[in-house]
Amino acid sequence: MKPAGLSNWLVKVISTFFFIGYLPLIPGTFGSIAGVGIFYLFPNSHQPGYFIFIFCIMVLGLLTSGRAEKLLNRKDPGCIVIDEVMGMLIALSFLPPEPKIVILAFIMFRILDTLKPFPASRLQNMHGAIGVMGDDLVAGIYANIVLQVILRLSSFSAV
Repeated sequence: MKPAGLSNWLVKVISTFFFIGYLPLIPGTFGSIAGVGIFYLFPNSHQPGYFIFIFCIMVLGLLTSGRAEKLLNRKDPGCIVIDEVMGMLIALSFLPPEPKIVILAFIMFRILDTLKPFPASRLQNMHGAIGVMGDDLVAGIYANIVLQVILRLSSFSAV
């Protein structure tokens, strides 16, 4: 394989998160499920290692997703799912690994990723890596905020 061919192959491997993005029908959902799986590899989602990992995924996504768009000749193709992995990990930040909470985070993230509330819709319309990664960053942050509020309110009502 020529160096450019290897480089293009790595861009596809990373941006599709090890080809998960090529699974049929709902690749973004599969990417989010991959994020949930990674979440369970970390003992605590509030430890520095967890955030270093998210940062690395974000950097890899920014380095590869814009190039993957060019290779595939499409704006934000569905097979690029590194953005969903990152967004899901952000949505799960500081949350306990309880199945009910993780399922709620998954649903909340997928809804917000689909609806694209401001400024996600504007970021989605940008070209290149920012357009691919930005809306999922916002959806992950918004999902996490909503879940933090729900958890705080439910703990207050239990007292």
